[in-house]
Amino acid sequence: MTGGSLKSDSEKLKKKSKKTSPADSPYLTIDYAGLANRVIRIPIESDNISGLEITDGYVIYLTRGAFFYGRKSDKKSGLHIFSLKDRKTSLLVDGVSGYAFSLDGKKVLLRQNKSYHVMDVKPKAKDKKSISTKSMMVDRIPAQEWAAIFREVWRRYRDFFYVKNMHGNDWKAIGDQYSGWLKHVAHRSDLNYVLGEMVAELSAGHCYIQGGDFEIPERPRVGLPGARFALDENTGRYRIMQIFQGDNQEARYRAPLTEVGIDLNVNDYVLAIDGEELRANDNPYRLLRYKTDPITLTVNGTPTLAGARKVTYRPVFSEAKLLYHAWISHNRKKVDQMTEGRVGYIHLPDMGGDGIYEFIKWYYPQIRKEALIIDVRSNGGGNVSQMIIERLDTKLLGTRFGNAGNEPITYPYSVFYGHLVCLINETSASDGDIFPHYFRESGLGPLIGKRTWGGVVGISGRGPLIDGGLVYVPLRGTNNIKGEWIIEGHGVDPDIEVENDPQSILQGRDPQLERGISEVLKKIEQNPRRLPKRPADPVKTK
Repeated sequence: MTGGSLKSDSEKLKKKSKKTSPADSPYLTIDYAGLANRVIRIPIESDNISGLEITDGYVIYLTRGAFFYGRKSDKKSGLHIFSLKDRKTSLLVDGVSGYAFSLDGKKVLLRQNKSYHVMDVKPKAKDKKSISTKSMMVDRIPAQEWAAIFREVWRRYRDFFYVKNMHGNDWKAIGDQYSGWLKHVAHRSDLNYVLGEMVAELSAGHCYIQGGDFEIPERPRVGLPGARFALDENTGRYRIMQIFQGDNQEARYRAPLTEVGIDLNVNDYVLAIDGEELRANDNPYRLLRYKTDPITLTVNGTPTLAGARKVTYRPVFSEAKLLYHAWISHNRKKVDQMTEGRVGYIHLPDMGGDGIYEFIKWYYPQIRKEALIIDVRSNGGGNVSQMIIERLDTKLLGTRFGNAGNEPITYPYSVFYGHLVCLINETSASDGDIFPHYFRESGLGPLIGKRTWGGVVGISGRGPLIDGGLVYVPLRGTNNIKGEWIIEGHGVDPDIEVENDPQSILQGRDPQLERGISEVLKKIEQNPRRLPKRPADPVKTK
């Protein structure tokens, strides 16, 4: 199309617009002046509302339960319909995880778990029809799809990376360089490798490339007993050498061999698993492979089948939580013993659901200790550090005494009045970097251990890629009160550097924890913080 024709079209449009009155215009004109005063609230109940849509005569919206760290919401999601004519709202369907309207707005496609349904958009609609996806197929050329995914990832970083200068890199040149490797990509995992190498050029934390349209075989499930086996070479039999205690009041820390009714002890011989004899030339974990619930062990205090008994247990399929529980329990006991009960210990495994769970569980029972050791070594990050800092930084303002005893009630109620230290190491990461930085900035206490990981540019999802793969773009950097970039690429330096050297670890020691104990004991000695004793009763007769 030539420039002249563009001018001609423009003149035609001007002439047409002069002949057309505003009433005939298909465009909606909004008078913004005083708009807020002309808005009327739709009479629906307050809720966690999202997915607002307007159809002919109706307002459709989704409600969800409140978000909780570490557990699901206590309320089902629901799709609601509000009639503009009747001014009434009603539930269209519950348990909805997503929905989409037809072009005319008269039908809605619903996703409930893994099923899809179609129903009419009207109050009290009942004819919900299931949609089968079994016959849905798609023809695609993988190489073309991979090229499209490559371009999409490159654009997302171009458009959303937290600084416009891309850390000084020529992002177009980097894209051109790595796009040359697409001709060598023969599998979706190859593409992830190329993408990972490309975004790594930015030298930023949280540049994550994950997933995609390829299958990874499931690992065999192993019915674990929460114990450790050891071969007794003299008898050619395996024995139970350790039983993890866990905490059976919490499902996450359930220890199978400590449940009620389990008659099994350390040093017992395991002679058979589900009736299959176990000898030195075999492996107990081979016999536990593919096992589910229940599993029966033939055990005895001697290496013979005579007089053996059978023990049945409900397995776990990962012992990670039991190992973690054993470690923090050992640390807490060590702190308690070395300080004669004066100092408490809290480990935060991350700054998400597990971390806030552990903090709440252990902060309040230890709130009247004279000191607390906050351990964020190997903290996996998240986004709750500010909640914990806010709680730890609460100041004691006063106390109250009543007639029920001589122990004071603090104001605020849940304030800790004592000394604090924080343990850090090389794998304290992300929000596990940010926490110790602001712990120190708040003046809560010293940092002890090794410099942290140093990755604090936060991420959020921008939706999946075309084949379900994921890409995370660093969106927000961390700054100090002056606006200077901090932590990223360096980490947080400790105030007191302590190495957990291999020799000490093999000896069962933890030099970082031991230094933390010595530091808080020193602080208690120099500046004891104890709540006041009950004062004399006031006399008001004079």
